[in-house]
Amino acid sequence: MAVAKKPAPKTTANKPKPKTAPKKGNRSFGEKVKWFFIKACLWFFGVSIASVVIFKYIPVPFTPLMVIRAIENKLAGKEVYFDHDWEPIEKISMNLQKAVIASEDGTFLKHNGFDFKALQKAYKSNERGRRIRGGSTISQQTAKNVFLWQGKSYLRKGLEAYFTVLIELIWGKERIMEVYLNSIEMGDGVYGAYAATEHWYRRDASSLTPMQAAGIAAILPNPRKFKATGSSSYINRRKERIVREMRAVGKINYNAK
Repeated sequence: MAVAKKPAPKTTANKPKPKTAPKKGNRSFGEKVKWFFIKACLWFFGVSIASVVIFKYIPVPFTPLMVIRAIENKLAGKEVYFDHDWEPIEKISMNLQKAVIASEDGTFLKHNGFDFKALQKAYKSNERGRRIRGGSTISQQTAKNVFLWQGKSYLRKGLEAYFTVLIELIWGKERIMEVYLNSIEMGDGVYGAYAATEHWYRRDASSLTPMQAAGIAAILPNPRKFKATGSSSYINRRKERIVREMRAVGKINYNAK
């Protein structure tokens, strides 16, 4: 009777062992730093995009500048005055919308967040040693006011560009204008169109005349120094120029490019 031979055992001597990922405790310092930055970047992108999406639908309650101004006044022993109320864009005078476009960003309805001609012009002006010009669009100013701090560092400017792209893609022009007019500084402790029209003219934001709207727009470069009423000759000249340029703005269509 033939006896069946048992199969020879498989040899594993030459078979490579599967590589296993190094345990967390065995990672080098460089690997830990790398993973920390990767996680930090992922968190930043996630939180920043989520915040932009959220503020597309809900009012912005306060901005970093509002907090900074309150702290500055507190440290200086001044009264901490803060006036800010949200007003839907439908209730904000079209004259004010035209005035800020005329004074701050004439190509707002056409660009995608950046006016490169204005930036180039500002760069050349600053290079010649003239008064510092920013060249920032309404979109850039909104991104800075809502999400960032004041300053001129490269880091802040880079983040401003990033948030500008986000709000242009997610919000659109009409929402950018609505947030802008509800968040910018329009006087000492005065933020947004509702508070500004009450502070300067004792009326609601929907009933501004072209000259009154131009008065608010004229002081935006330095709203804690300039006054919309009882203005200096410099501001009065700016008002007149803004009113003339408002006529060129024409009908505002936020959905057109």
